[in-house]
Formats: sequence, C-alpha cells, structure tokens
Amino acid sequence: MLEIQNLLLSLNGKPIINDLSLHVNESEIHGVLGKNGTGKTTLAYLIMGVGNYIPSAGKMIYEGEDITGLSVSQRAKKGISLAWQEPARIEGLSVRDYLVLSSKSRGVNHVEDYLSVVGLEPAQYLDRDIDNTLSGGERKRIEMASILAMRPKLAILDEPDSGIDILALPSLLNAIEEMNQQGSSVLLITHNEKVVEIAHRVSVMCAGRILKTGEPGQMNLWFKENCQPCAHVNEPEKEGNKR
Repeated sequence: MLEIQNLLLSLNGKPIINDLSLHVNESEIHGVLGKNGTGKTTLAYLIMGVGNYIPSAGKMIYEGEDITGLSVSQRAKKGISLAWQEPARIEGLSVRDYLVLSSKSRGVNHVEDYLSVVGLEPAQYLDRDIDNTLSGGERKRIEMASILAMRPKLAILDEPDSGIDILALPSLLNAIEEMNQQGSSVLLITHNEKVVEIAHRVSVMCAGRILKTGEPGQMNLWFKENCQPCAHVNEPEKEGNKR
C-alpha cells in the first residue's frame, strides 16, 4: 500500500530523515519502534504532507501513485489519516457531532459503538464538548474513535512522547485491531515495546533511518539489547515553537 524510498529531510540545516526506506502492506499493522528524538513524528508528518515537511530527496508511493508532492488535503482524500500526538480541543463542538462529521457514512448509527470500542461510556461523553474539560487521555481516545469512524485506507497513529496511559492501553489496542479488521492498514509509531506487540511487522528506527524490520518479538528483543536513549534529537518542535 505504501512504499517509502530513500527519503531525506533537513530542517534549519539539520538532517532529520536520513535515506529512510519502509513499506506498509495492505491490511497490515506495521509498527515503527524508536526512542524519543529519532525522527518518528517527522516521518508521520512527511507521510501526511504536513506544513513544511517536504523531503529533499526520495519518494512516497501510495497505492502505486507518487504522492510526494501532494498536499495534506489531497492525501486525506485518498484515504490517509493521521492521529496527532496532541489531540485537538474544539470549543463548541460536541463529541457526538465530531464523530458524525468524521463518519464516512455521515450517519449516527455507529457513533456509540466507536466510543465503546475505545473504552468510553457513550452516555457520559456524547454531549460533552471537545475542550479543556476533557483530559488529554480522553481526547486521545475520542480522536481514535473518530479515525474508526473515518475508516481510512491508511491510519498513521503517532504515540505521544509522554506515552499512553496504562489504563487506556487495552482500549486503544482494541481500537487498532478494530481499525485493521475494518480494512485499514495501520502505521503504528511508538517508543513502547508493549504497543508494537499488536503489529504484524515492526521496523526499528534510529537517527532518521530504519535499521531493521521483522516480527514483533524479534524486533523488541533487538531493540532492548541495542537501542539506547538517542542523542540525535530531531523531532519537530512542539506546537507554538518556531519550526
């Protein structure tokens, strides 16, 4: 479904993505495992076409088409979706309306089901606004429910640097499995070895490149034995900071 060929990216004169190649199969959960600062979020932004993240070399081939030069909206129309590290706050928009807007069918029949899959009680959340009264973990789950509603061809899930709340982890993994069963390919980007156990294949990332790809158990073991906290800090700066 997605083939990334020899991507290069520098920001402010600093190399970020370094000759990175990766492929994601149709109907596959593919994990990208790496320490913080190795370029994982930058990779997510490149695939989605966000902002000024334009590779200086290499290609991204999606369903046989070169999408390297397409805008974020063009990629979204082709069925690519990204779950942000920091989920949105949208004052005045209810969870119900947000999920209906996200729904590919624009219907309300399955809105409650999507919330249940991510471990939220529909009666407690449907009429709440997506604002500061919700915790970051609650907004993350609601965002996952919205991606379930979208039924994207390719879902890019980027785990926050702070990690996933251990209590929310089973529900979020359940949502990823449900996404995959709906027919979505999933690119699961994380620094958490437990999270990628759900994947069909895992690629280990360091210093802006993919080092190895294999089955989850083997890659988790190799990661534990070989990967240390990365001094090559190259993730995008946080929202509100200059990029």
